[in-house]
Amino acid sequence: MAEAKPTAKVPGEIVIPEEPVEQSLEQQSVGFPIVGIGASAGGLTAFESFFSTLPPDREPGMAFVFVQHLARDHKSILSELVRRYTKMEVFEVADGMVIKPNCTYIIPPNRDMAVVNGVLQLLEPTLARGIRLPIDFFFRSLAQDQHDRAICIVLSGTGSDGTLGVRAVKGEGGMVMAQTPESTEYDGMPRSAIATGMVDFVLPPNEMPAKLLAYVAHAFGPASPSISSQGSPQPDGLGKIFLLLRSQTGHDFSQYKRKTVVRRVERRMAVHQIDTLENYLRYMQLTPGEADALFRELLIGVTSFFRDAEIFDEIQKRVVPRLFAGKTAGSVIRVWVPGCSTGEEAYSIAILLRERMEELKENFKVQIFATDIDREAIDHARAGVYPASIVADVSPERLAHFFNQEQPDGSAYRVHKTIRDMLIFSEHALIKNPPFSKLDLISCRNLLIYMGPELQKKLMPLFHYALNPGGMLVLGSSESVGDFVNLFEPIERKSRIYQRKAHDFGPHRLGIPGLFERPPGNEIARRAGGGVLSENKLPLQEIAARTLLAHYSPVGALVSERGDILYLLGRTGRYLEPTPGEASLNIFRMAREGLRGDLTIALHRAVSLGTPTRHSGLRVKNDGDFTTVNLTVLPVPTDSEGAIPRGLFLIILEEELAANPKHSVEAALETAEGAAALSTDLDAYILRLKQELRAKEEYLQTTNEELETSNEELRSAHEEMQSVNEEMQSTNEELETSREELHSVHEELATVNNELQAKVVDLSRSNNDMKNLLSGTGIGTIFVDHLLRILRFTPTVSALINLIETDVGRPVDQIRSNLAGYDHLAADIREVLESLVPKELEVQTNSGEWYLLRIRPYRTLENVIEGAVITFTEISVMKKAQAALRDSEALRRLAVVVRDARDAILVQDMTGRILAWNPGAEKMYGWREGEALAMNIRDLIPESEREQTLATVRQLCQAGVLEPRRQQRVAKDGRTFQVSLIVSALVNDAGETYAIATTERGVAP
Repeated sequence: MAEAKPTAKVPGEIVIPEEPVEQSLEQQSVGFPIVGIGASAGGLTAFESFFSTLPPDREPGMAFVFVQHLARDHKSILSELVRRYTKMEVFEVADGMVIKPNCTYIIPPNRDMAVVNGVLQLLEPTLARGIRLPIDFFFRSLAQDQHDRAICIVLSGTGSDGTLGVRAVKGEGGMVMAQTPESTEYDGMPRSAIATGMVDFVLPPNEMPAKLLAYVAHAFGPASPSISSQGSPQPDGLGKIFLLLRSQTGHDFSQYKRKTVVRRVERRMAVHQIDTLENYLRYMQLTPGEADALFRELLIGVTSFFRDAEIFDEIQKRVVPRLFAGKTAGSVIRVWVPGCSTGEEAYSIAILLRERMEELKENFKVQIFATDIDREAIDHARAGVYPASIVADVSPERLAHFFNQEQPDGSAYRVHKTIRDMLIFSEHALIKNPPFSKLDLISCRNLLIYMGPELQKKLMPLFHYALNPGGMLVLGSSESVGDFVNLFEPIERKSRIYQRKAHDFGPHRLGIPGLFERPPGNEIARRAGGGVLSENKLPLQEIAARTLLAHYSPVGALVSERGDILYLLGRTGRYLEPTPGEASLNIFRMAREGLRGDLTIALHRAVSLGTPTRHSGLRVKNDGDFTTVNLTVLPVPTDSEGAIPRGLFLIILEEELAANPKHSVEAALETAEGAAALSTDLDAYILRLKQELRAKEEYLQTTNEELETSNEELRSAHEEMQSVNEEMQSTNEELETSREELHSVHEELATVNNELQAKVVDLSRSNNDMKNLLSGTGIGTIFVDHLLRILRFTPTVSALINLIETDVGRPVDQIRSNLAGYDHLAADIREVLESLVPKELEVQTNSGEWYLLRIRPYRTLENVIEGAVITFTEISVMKKAQAALRDSEALRRLAVVVRDARDAILVQDMTGRILAWNPGAEKMYGWREGEALAMNIRDLIPESEREQTLATVRQLCQAGVLEPRRQQRVAKDGRTFQVSLIVSALVNDAGETYAIATTERGVAP
């Protein structure tokens, strides 16, 4: 927040001030949290684990939106798979679908998805395959649309998709979860998200639902923690939190906007499920790491390359050309980016400046000071390594020109060294440290909106003081210069671009207490010698030493053998001065006129010979006057323990008090001897000057020759390296394109593979079910292809056709069967395959069992004939039933004949007992059937003829002659009459007679 811009922005977003943002939260919120879940390869298993542990007996009170890397030409079955593990409604998203609570939404293949006012919008992908980042795209839109009700979860996957989205969600006050890398199949995406330091919970998928439900209930439930309703503008508890933050981090947040701080504190309370501010204050006191965690929460740096593309276009058109206008090649351009966070915005400005220099084909000394109070963010920015997801913000041309692939798998990019060398990253507190000065541009975007009005009033004059006349100031779209219109002139109001006005505004009027004050003295009294002075006073020894050094100490510098200044002694300003251009601490570049040549020779000789070197009487120009100086270069001796490093030299400059030359010459000319001596001294002096001049010329000639040789070698090497670099760059671009495509294909294949694995499991389960079903029915089944080769068979059919496992693949007509009288099975199968008409017939085995043989075409789900299915259903029981039915039918028809015949039909056993008695017999003899069945045939024959009649009947039965015979019969009423009868023997299967049937008809005597 303080230095790290904690509000997420996506390209094209319209940013409004904080107060309207609060209203927007109420207007746009759908009233329930929306959980965005991103995954790639290996995500199917994580989905299953996540939903399997979601309590089925309660509604979660939130919506889930799944975004997965899917093959663009492959129909996803993710919706079907998710439905197995949840009772919620599961939808594959259609364009314009309204998000409802307790529902799950799945992204369709080959689409980007965003959420706007609680409605899911589908878009045609605009980026090439391998560059698309659908998870980042959705997370960003979710953060912008739902703000603190946005929750994102990063599951298994390769690459870094989702990392920028995590920053966006955290910047809007949302909550972030990531899968533990140990529980993933591919840990690239979770590790990249965790590396941002913005993940609230790192858990395996099966533990996420419980933590998620607890967080939502506490953060958005009826008893959600809130300190916003407290009437006091600065509650005591909040003031104590500021005190703890200041004591543990060294930074004071009391002057920042209270609503911003309160939202961050409330979010920390929701994460730890703490209800009151007092309890959270107690928790901070008992948990040492919580103050640092809250500090990180306040410093969430949500930024990106070229964030707000329209504003950067305006900077490129209106600001950058002004920075170079009127400056010659080699001039210095100084830029300050306070609150740089992880450096993306600072690098973006550097890229714009580099493009301008390439356009002008001139080199300038560009210094970009990028500062922040977040040490971790500065370290990240200084490294210049960013995830591959930056491809969504950086054009392919800039990516190829200003970035290098850092990881072998292409999961990270490093800013090119030519850009990194333009920036200086440092930890710097804007509100308490002195500002940079002589700046041409200050880019302070989306930082002031989190500071209170009083603090903003102090910063505007500071920016004015830091800028050169005509310097540029760029603020965020929600910020302005406020009441300081007399200091800045607007250049482009919409993009918040201002130019510094000329105004006498010294540092004494900046209004920030202590900004340029000297640090306070020691708070603890120092001891020197035997006495101790009072507090905040120096010891006598140090006072004496300082006074002595101020009046009698020579001026000197400790340098390396290359002339780099390591330490300065005394007032060196009379002999050394900074040179225009890039700042340098090299003594050769800083030496004043008259000192540089002898200094170069003396140090070179001291380095070569290792002995002290002295040059006297050097005339050094200082503010239009000349000072006579004695130069001494002393090699610094090293010790045996290595405490003093090698290659150090002490340069001593002593001012020479020269006598008045006028009086010396006049005194010498008063006598002839003096004049001769003066002439001799002048000749010696001239000779010495010629010798020194000759030595300098020889040294310069040698140096020039060495330099020319080195330049030629470097020029040749540079040309070769440039040629190699161009070839390597071309090859690298081709490889990068291929790698991105392969990486995308790999992720899509991994996703398809997961779905296919799920299909394999389903197919295996279905095969098991089908096998048990076919085996359980007892129906013998054979599957054959077009060539009648056996594809599969059930164990039951082995009793009919001699099949074993190794027969799979053999033609069915080569297998011997146990069917009696049926040897044209193959012909019947071919007939069915040709006519596509099923065929049924009954066959019998050699052991006598009967089977119903059915031959049908084998049809796929696409209605394609791929063979035939032969089934054998046992019908032996049915055949016996049919036979019994036929016998029963015959008996029934016989019974009808017996019943309706006019003749008397009787059946008697071999003893004469009556077994059957038809209605004709009842009419003829008068006895009813019940009465007759209790009688013997003897009762129907007159007593005088019984034995003879019975013997005749037996003879006729044995003879098998069906000829009518006359016999006497007795009726129930006692009358006697004559009948004509036909006798038939009833024989069983063994050929034995078990009964006698007679048909009798009355005849006249």
